[in-house]
Amino acid sequence: MHISKIGLPVLLLVLQISAVAQTTAPAPPAVKTFCNPLNLPYNFQPAKNTYREAADPVIVLYKNKYWLFASKQTGYWYSDDLLNWHFVVPEGLPLSIYAPSITVVNHKLCYTTGDTSGTFTTNDPLAGKWININAYPAGTHDPAVFQDSDGKVYLYDGCSNQTPLRYTELDKNSFLPVGSPTPVIYADTAHHGWEVAGEHNRGRKEDDMSQQSITPWIEGSFVNKINNRYYLQYAGPGTEFKTYGDGVYTAEKPTGPFVYQPYSPFSFKPTGFIGGAGHSCTFLDKSHQFWHIATGTISVRHMFERRLMLFPSAVLADGQLVTDTYLGDYPQFAPANNRNHLAGNSPRWMLLSYKKPATASSAKDGFDIKNAFDENIRTWWSAATGNPREWLQVDLEKRCRVNAIQTNFADEGCVIEGAQGTHVYKYIIEASADGKKWTTIVNHSAQAKDAPHDYVQLNKPVMARYLRISNIQYPGKGLFSIYDFRVFGSALGKLPAAVEQVVVSRNKDDQRRANVSWAATAGADFYIVRYGIAPNKLYSNYQVYDANSIDINSLNTGVDYYFTVDAVNATGITRGKIVAR
Repeated sequence: MHISKIGLPVLLLVLQISAVAQTTAPAPPAVKTFCNPLNLPYNFQPAKNTYREAADPVIVLYKNKYWLFASKQTGYWYSDDLLNWHFVVPEGLPLSIYAPSITVVNHKLCYTTGDTSGTFTTNDPLAGKWININAYPAGTHDPAVFQDSDGKVYLYDGCSNQTPLRYTELDKNSFLPVGSPTPVIYADTAHHGWEVAGEHNRGRKEDDMSQQSITPWIEGSFVNKINNRYYLQYAGPGTEFKTYGDGVYTAEKPTGPFVYQPYSPFSFKPTGFIGGAGHSCTFLDKSHQFWHIATGTISVRHMFERRLMLFPSAVLADGQLVTDTYLGDYPQFAPANNRNHLAGNSPRWMLLSYKKPATASSAKDGFDIKNAFDENIRTWWSAATGNPREWLQVDLEKRCRVNAIQTNFADEGCVIEGAQGTHVYKYIIEASADGKKWTTIVNHSAQAKDAPHDYVQLNKPVMARYLRISNIQYPGKGLFSIYDFRVFGSALGKLPAAVEQVVVSRNKDDQRRANVSWAATAGADFYIVRYGIAPNKLYSNYQVYDANSIDINSLNTGVDYYFTVDAVNATGITRGKIVAR
């Protein structure tokens, strides 16, 4: 039966490859990397158009392990290194409620939900048994529980396009309110361009010619106390937009008064393969470096079709909170590999497969082959079937050094079957210098884990011009389909010429907006506009494809900005000169 299902030639090939891989595989690389979106077994949601979802993440370091919680999962994960995650299915937690708060209070791990379910605690999250302390009054949404160094406990909450975020002091033992909620943060779209709803912060839905107005959602509270300053972080303008990001207010007390920080949004990723960096958590790793885990958006099959993203973060000497999303969905060094990760957390492996010529065994109508190489997670290629004979091949147009590959499976036609983590993609990836002689470089024909964004760092770089991925087994009765087949390394050619002529035009009538334009440069595949509130603080960015200008609508009024434009190709990056406006 097994032979007749996948075909005898394919089976023999798989067995042959397995034997070779087991005897010739080199030692794993000493320096490890990862790539966003994180390769986690995101839970399939029960809907008419089945989609995966995880969002609103929180990571807590507790008893020397990292604990990761996210909305709409059947449990939570733990890890020793932020790379390898293991799943726990708990008892006693209301997992169907969005955006729980996870924090350590009184030396216990505490799980606080919105709605009326209240707070749950455990001192053994590995065992998965939680105790409900109490219920909580209705009307709590997107809670964030914070215990100060004096032992007092506060609840920050709110999720609305009408009402503000607020705080409430809680009894540290019962978690019941002490006093009434106090408003803290209101949306201020007149001054904060990034809070304006829409894909381009224009206050309307993308391509909505009727100019239908939409109001922003302000939500996702999170608090850090750093150097005796309180950082109240919040998300806007909406989880379905690529402009979903995090701003921050700071105060000298946990009750305020809170002051808006003009460098907001401090976590922002409106462009690239996957956009969005909102409703997040800022935490310290075991090396005492900050990281920021955030929500990225797909939002095609459903508004809440989302993924998790992990970025380096830091607090500068002057107190500015920073998250580095520059090429934030390219390979990055894993935690503890780079001690000053904000100064550079990239192995400098560039994307080799962008818009490269490609062929496939088949293509379903409306799901073109080019979609797998367009650097856009909202489009995908799909084969006509989910059979083992389906394949996808890319021509890098010259021999390149390949260091890593990320295969983002699109689940076209999948239906829910089995529990979380049981949806397994089995495949092989081959490489060739001439398109005739092929060598297997990734053998996942016997893979046993659910890996929807399967990132493979090769044990040793390979030189290749062609790469081909072949299906062995696709889960959920789905068609062999891929958002993007992303190949990283170096084209070993010339860097693009530097961008010399940059013109920044700030809108005189609306300071939230500016136009940035520049002259095209030789050898550039695309450009990255960087900007910030000082020449050495250009931490916000937009990637620009197939254009030499961009309208930026995410600025703050009354704030001076500095801009530059970097040129990027498959060999590397050439930094641009800084312009003030």
